[in-house]
Amino acid sequence: MSLVLDPTAQDLLFREARTANTFTDEPVTDEQVQAIYDLVKYGPTSMNQSPLRITLVRSPEARERLVQHLAEGNQKKTAAAPLVAILSADNEFHEELPNLFPHFPQAKDAVFAERSVREGNAALNAALQAAYFIIGIRAAGLAAGPMTGLDFAGVQKEFLDGDHTPFVVINIGKPGEDAWFPRSPRLEYDEVVTTV
Repeated sequence: MSLVLDPTAQDLLFREARTANTFTDEPVTDEQVQAIYDLVKYGPTSMNQSPLRITLVRSPEARERLVQHLAEGNQKKTAAAPLVAILSADNEFHEELPNLFPHFPQAKDAVFAERSVREGNAALNAALQAAYFIIGIRAAGLAAGPMTGLDFAGVQKEFLDGDHTPFVVINIGKPGEDAWFPRSPRLEYDEVVTTV
């Protein structure tokens, strides 16, 4: 059985897509980011929680504030990327559930009254949404450079509040010169899938 998705789209989204380490100086517009979000917002999350929040870092001042919290190997590429997004999990996502999950509006209080329950759910579901966001970036013809080498507490203090937990920073733009490291190996089907 073959995939329904056109092979060119398969390559764009997966086979040929890579984590970029350099970018051109071509700007990434708000319209592009909105188009990406308008596509990926349909990716599923548990009970439609949708806890992902995106902070776009555009100004030189904000970029300097962010770069100081990144691992040394991530600083130069983030300073030069056309756009940087801080992805965080909103631990108060449950406030939106009466609207987002209308067939069970009581979920806000019946399931998610405790902060620890919300934090666990927010972390998992925001990570799912981050993966969709990366695919959306690729669908827009751009490259993503996700990074977790950073001081998360510092980024939270600098850009967010106590209700938002940052978990990845993504450089976004058109890939530049020597943008790719050699592709690393992947596990094969029979190494991952077990039938019981």
